[in-house]
Amino acid sequence: MQVVDTSNRRVWRLGAFALGVVLTTACQTRPDEDRDAIAHPHDVAQTVAALPPGDAELSATPAIDLTASTNVTGLINRLKDARVVYLGEQHDRYEQHLLQAAVIRGLRERGVPLAIGMEQFQRRFQPALDDFIAGRIDTLELLRQSEYYQRWRFDFRLYQPILDYARKHGIPVLALNAESELTRQIGKVGLNGLTPDERSQLPTEYGDADADYRAVLQRVFLAHAVGPDRNFEHFVDVQLTWDETMAEVAATYLAANPQRHLVILVGAGHVADRHGIPSRVQRRLPVIDSVVLMGETGDIGAGRADWMLLPLPAELPPSGKMGILMEDSDQGVRVVEAMKNSAAAEAGVKAGDIMIELDGQPLLTTGDVRTALFNRKPGDPVALAVKSPEDAAERILSLVLKGY
Repeated sequence: MQVVDTSNRRVWRLGAFALGVVLTTACQTRPDEDRDAIAHPHDVAQTVAALPPGDAELSATPAIDLTASTNVTGLINRLKDARVVYLGEQHDRYEQHLLQAAVIRGLRERGVPLAIGMEQFQRRFQPALDDFIAGRIDTLELLRQSEYYQRWRFDFRLYQPILDYARKHGIPVLALNAESELTRQIGKVGLNGLTPDERSQLPTEYGDADADYRAVLQRVFLAHAVGPDRNFEHFVDVQLTWDETMAEVAATYLAANPQRHLVILVGAGHVADRHGIPSRVQRRLPVIDSVVLMGETGDIGAGRADWMLLPLPAELPPSGKMGILMEDSDQGVRVVEAMKNSAAAEAGVKAGDIMIELDGQPLLTTGDVRTALFNRKPGDPVALAVKSPEDAAERILSLVLKGY
């Protein structure tokens, strides 16, 4: 593991990412996930065409001696005095979350009084996080009460070690993000089209998206906009609402808790170049901060971040899955497809079946299914209650989960 200090405004490139601006990694639909999962606008890998450099530019390309770089231990020692540490992630990269946990652990062990801010939870679910950290509810109940799998969808096991560590040591965890109902509405009508009640849910102030940030968003928008109703200004409004909401929650907490330092776990696109959350926290509350990109996120140019980690790849162990594609419907959670040779197909699950319960846990949404399965392993047996749309009679099927 190496850590590169980018705070001296050096410009360098990383291998296959030389012409890319990678914001975060896109969501992909996998077995036992809802078919209609929608990627966050910053959850995309965007390749931008560029003219090849001339001979003079090639000759002037900086070469960094990575053997002179520090490691995570050295980085943590440099982060101790920062009131805010932004750990910009690619959401589905397990190795990056392991490093986030290492930074949090290292700061706490050095006596830094911490709180953790998480993009992965929306503001209204702060009570669920508080109850989890206090030990009043368990992990499954946290997933249910926070509607984690309806609203975030990435494998909870990526973040579980961080939350378990926070719970063990009583570290406060902040739900930073705006509610998806609000941001979806903004995507449809823009900030100016909101009702007074909807506007009351907005951050108290907004800063502009500068020209560079708008250029980044424009590239993402043009690559992924679909349909005649897509509106770039509404897209910018959504992004600003995410950034301003998370900045407001963070700054409010820091002001109310002057003894605490805050580590923020968030997609790299929200912190790279400081366009997003960092500049908006500084506008509200000037503090010493540091932006750390947790892995390769494209070109590292002047001012893009203070530090970048170069982690070794790591993969989550396979989880136990039924092998289905599913969707929410008026009747309940509907099976779109039981994949060939899957645990579901071998047990007799059919396309169109409505799933009712899994090991006695009610299944009202696709999020309920993923919550019920989140800690299951390949080889685990489960009992699935289903019914067909044409026949109200329940069938209890025995499945042995497989890894995918």
